[in-house]
Amino acid sequence: MASPAAAGPGAALPPGAARRDFYWLRSFIAGGVAGCCAKTTTAPLDRVKILLQAHNHHYKHLGVFSTLCAVPKKEGYLGLYKGNGAMMIRIFPYGAIQFMAFDQYKKVIKKQLGISGHVHRLMAGSMAGITAVICTYPLDMVRVRLAFQVKGEHKYMGIIHAFKMIYTKEGGFSGFYRGLMPTVVGMAPYAGFSFFTFGTLKSIGLAQAPNLLGRPSLDNPDVLVLKTHVNLLCGGIAGAIAQTISCLLPPAFYRLFYTLI
Repeated sequence: MASPAAAGPGAALPPGAARRDFYWLRSFIAGGVAGCCAKTTTAPLDRVKILLQAHNHHYKHLGVFSTLCAVPKKEGYLGLYKGNGAMMIRIFPYGAIQFMAFDQYKKVIKKQLGISGHVHRLMAGSMAGITAVICTYPLDMVRVRLAFQVKGEHKYMGIIHAFKMIYTKEGGFSGFYRGLMPTVVGMAPYAGFSFFTFGTLKSIGLAQAPNLLGRPSLDNPDVLVLKTHVNLLCGGIAGAIAQTISCLLPPAFYRLFYTLI
């Protein structure tokens, strides 16, 4: 029986090996697309959150639902998506980097530190979130600046104009990283608990009800993964829990963040 080496350089790789070789690319694309879909869906609520947390003088006296109604009246329905263009440019690399970094950090923590189980999910998730934030922070700054603007009071005319203004008037490249530390402090628990909660729910679900919640993996039929709708539900629960924990940070923290940027 011929060995793989004897087959020559032109021999095709086994399907499993080919899938493993492209795992990083699939993780990158899947993370980016998932992030874009999620953020576009919640963009109106994100705009409202920015306006209320930063006490925009047009809306600071209103609540969440009142602001959702007031923004379209003052700025049109597209006003609910202000800053979403910058968000899409940012979120694809953000989601992709976070998912790829999570897998790599898990391996490093398990191999180098000997830590496994739920704790290494929490640690790897926090580190992946911080890595993604640092890599994409300039785009997040531009997004928040654009989202905070109200119709008729525009300081920035678009994404490129905002980049130019920040670079020329706020200290060059370093100006894009104002407020980074508060963001990192907020992201670490959010990303950590998000991955931790999702991983825990997945483990419990597949252990307790494998036939009801699981299906064979496309990469390896011997391995069970969550069904699509169950995956979505677990992701939503994980995100809600992580966001709740992050929101326990005092309001002054968020005002400081938006003041700095």
